[in-house]
Amino acid sequence: MISNGAARWMADRNLHYGWAVAATTFLTMLATAGAMGSAGVMIQPLHAEFGWDIADISSAMAVRLVLFGLLGPFAAAFMNHFGVRQVVTTALALIMAGLVMSLFMTEVWQLVALWGVVIGVGTGMTALVLGATVATRWFSKRRGLVVGLMTASNATGQLVFLPLLAAMTEAYGWRAALTVTVAVIAAAMLLVLLLMRDYPADVGLPAFGDAAVSKPPEQDHKLLATLVSPLFALRDATGSATFWVLFGTFFVCGLSTNGLIQTHWISICGDFGMAAVTAASTLAVIGIFDFFGTIFAGWLSDRYDNRWLLFWFYGLRGLSLIYLSVSGFSFVELSVFAIFYGLDWVATVPPTVKIAAEKFGREKAGLVFGWVFAGHQLGAATAAFGAGYFKSDFDTYMPALQIAGVMCMVAAISVLLLRKPDSAIMVPQPA
Repeated sequence: MISNGAARWMADRNLHYGWAVAATTFLTMLATAGAMGSAGVMIQPLHAEFGWDIADISSAMAVRLVLFGLLGPFAAAFMNHFGVRQVVTTALALIMAGLVMSLFMTEVWQLVALWGVVIGVGTGMTALVLGATVATRWFSKRRGLVVGLMTASNATGQLVFLPLLAAMTEAYGWRAALTVTVAVIAAAMLLVLLLMRDYPADVGLPAFGDAAVSKPPEQDHKLLATLVSPLFALRDATGSATFWVLFGTFFVCGLSTNGLIQTHWISICGDFGMAAVTAASTLAVIGIFDFFGTIFAGWLSDRYDNRWLLFWFYGLRGLSLIYLSVSGFSFVELSVFAIFYGLDWVATVPPTVKIAAEKFGREKAGLVFGWVFAGHQLGAATAAFGAGYFKSDFDTYMPALQIAGVMCMVAAISVLLLRKPDSAIMVPQPA
């Protein structure tokens, strides 16, 4: 296989093949992020072309976000049962099918079926759980950094794609923008087929940082056992206070990012007379700062007390949202917001994954984080629908921004309920 030859080529140059798998995962999540990010561009064009109410369109996006999250733990189970390569390839095929069929939709129920269900399922199988699974399987050292890279690709990709998609939508229509997204997904599928492997042992290597090759764990090959394994993992995890703190704070993470800013940003800026392409460009700036902020958060999570990292990340995000709600959306004010909010966009992910892996173990980490991520997407769906409700009934998004800001403050305090680690605050921990 090409992957075996690539592994040997990298070994000759003292490079671990795990970095090739991480890069493949990075680019795959970047591509699927384009499909997720395109939703924010579509709200106004669909409203203009079909006359659909923004709240109805937001409901379809909320269904997508719910499935995107609820499938996380089952995605981890499917990856354990069928293999990462096969699951990701199938997910990418689903996303492509949903995008292509949506080019011909004419009714709201079709939007819900295609964008809510089909694309929701496909993106849910390639969500942050994919990054967490690859990082925990292939890396014993530098795991936090790898999770930061994966998270940055997912979040930043959604934001950076927006200016291109918005410009294409404005010039050629939303269907042309979706066609570009289909092409990107197809390229990602080819890369996965060529380079993705399930475990380091598949290419005769130990995980990065380990000395010995570890055999892949024995799996029960009965499909029913695969389907119920996430439920057993949830049952075991719910007995831990750590799980509920991570679940609750990640609910707030989704509430204050994907569901609110990513989904409604162009419409929020439109209320202040900003063109769609300009608004998308601002969101891209947020994405650029997010890329560096999330990678830096991963680096920090390998070295410092993750509770206090989460405290500062949630607290600063809350302050930035409250600041935005009382600003005048001037160039200077939006620039300040883009920098501080961007650095903190999903910086919460690497510390959350690290805490989950340390508490529940390497093999269960993907399943448990899948349920924590479900909380993230339930929060995102709540914000997607709630912000649309405020806009439809009160003609403003400002209460949604303020509520999200206050919830971030609550999350910042909540993380301090976690058990204090053995090392003192802000004392470097082994990477």
